[in-house]
Amino acid sequence: MSVQRRPTMYDVAALAGVSHQTVSRYLRADPTVRVGTSVRIKAAIDELGYRPNLMARAMRTRSTGVVAIILPGWTGPERTVEAACDEAQRLGYQVEIVIGVHEDPAALSRLADDILGRGQVDGVLSVTPLTVKTDGVVVQTDEFDDRLRAVEAVAADEATMVELVERLASLGHREFFHAAGPQDWRSAQLRRSGYLKACERLGLRSHGVYDGAWHPETGAAAVQSLPDDTPVTAVVAASDHIAAGVLRAAFDRGWRVPEDLSVTGWDDLTLSRYGTPALSTVRVDRETSGRHGMRRLIAAIRNEPEPQPLPAAPTKIILRETTAPPR
Repeated sequence: MSVQRRPTMYDVAALAGVSHQTVSRYLRADPTVRVGTSVRIKAAIDELGYRPNLMARAMRTRSTGVVAIILPGWTGPERTVEAACDEAQRLGYQVEIVIGVHEDPAALSRLADDILGRGQVDGVLSVTPLTVKTDGVVVQTDEFDDRLRAVEAVAADEATMVELVERLASLGHREFFHAAGPQDWRSAQLRRSGYLKACERLGLRSHGVYDGAWHPETGAAAVQSLPDDTPVTAVVAASDHIAAGVLRAAFDRGWRVPEDLSVTGWDDLTLSRYGTPALSTVRVDRETSGRHGMRRLIAAIRNEPEPQPLPAAPTKIILRETTAPPR
């Protein structure tokens, strides 16, 4: 019986027509590797199905070759995480995903401490804000980094929210309400700020801001807080999950969407596109953020220079069936 040999770095080098040292530099994300060379190496890795020998590396470097990603319960970060995992594998790391049961930054920070304290991972990438300083290597993705390494990428949330409110105003809406996210999240703060700035600048009436968790219950409670004779015609939700609660509560109150109430979300989750009606929302380039966050984490683990900050993450406002001119 023949046993198929696992491809090695030397096999990748031979197929790509480069030295094994160049392959090693590529796996370390060395910026001196030329673009054309990187393309050939990646194609060879994909063709051979090559994966670095993490056990051998752990014995050689005293490194586990494993990183963890912490997720809160209701943020819908699947695109960020998928890209981060792909980047970790490209750089020779395995990923352990840890899902928190809630969103409290302090509790999630303690979770990061516990994971690092067990010594089973080299570092943690958090797809959620952490407010407590932890021991070990911890990096937050750019949109949640409270140190604001990528100020433009984070601040784009405020500008996009201003544009979203402007788009609704252009449809004729003048009476607004904001179902906001948790205000210990920088992204929620900026979306709230953008909403209030747009209302003030355009002379729109805001009938309040309802803060809560990234959960449908927040949206439902926000709508339930409105009086029966509310003049509100547009509810701007800080996330698609919150918007889902808005839609449910509006249905329960007999308010038609979009005839009586226009609703928008944020994130462009897959399910939001297939609801009835399909949700108007904001799509954000989470993939780029996830890859960049993982590169920052692995650079910190290896004591390498931090990658350059991201430019503003591209966003796209997508108006679907939950928005229409007020009647």
